[in-house]
Amino acid sequence: MEPMPFPDVDAIVIGASAGGVEALQRLLGSLPAGLAPAVLVVLHLPRETSGSLPQVLGRRCALPVLEALDKQPLAGGSVVLAPAGYHLLVERERTLALSVDPPVLHSRPAIDPLFESAALVYGARLLALLLTGASRDGSEGLAAVRRHGGTAWVQDPATAVASTMPASALAHAGADAVLSLDEISLRLSRAKVR
Repeated sequence: MEPMPFPDVDAIVIGASAGGVEALQRLLGSLPAGLAPAVLVVLHLPRETSGSLPQVLGRRCALPVLEALDKQPLAGGSVVLAPAGYHLLVERERTLALSVDPPVLHSRPAIDPLFESAALVYGARLLALLLTGASRDGSEGLAAVRRHGGTAWVQDPATAVASTMPASALAHAGADAVLSLDEISLRLSRAKVR
């Protein structure tokens, strides 16, 4: 059987919560060097979390892993993380914005604001990945991605450390594919490079 082609996208947004560090280590390790799409990640973090996450996730990733800066232009070739205490948003000019708007479902950073803002900017040129987590964050954002023509992959809840987040998203928004981490990793390894 022919493998499913990787979607032709300009950006990949990834959301995770409980169990997310381990899931992200596996997925980011499969990204090819020279990846063309921009990669933006929201992981639910306590406010007091230190800035060690880029180093932890970068150990297995062929791309540099960096915390987002306000007004940073979006480009491929790196993985950009939402810093603790800030929502990460995509602006129409394809720059990043950091926001201290109120938490969404008790989280800041939250997944919904990233997915919703990226869907408005990238439309059909967006791939959203929703992974393990113990809240409903990501459900509204995934619905926005699909409404604007983007592609949505959700981790199979049966394979997640915490199934609430992917199960909620599937019930609320559906998905273009429901995959294990290994299946997502295999698909990411086929992403377009520059």
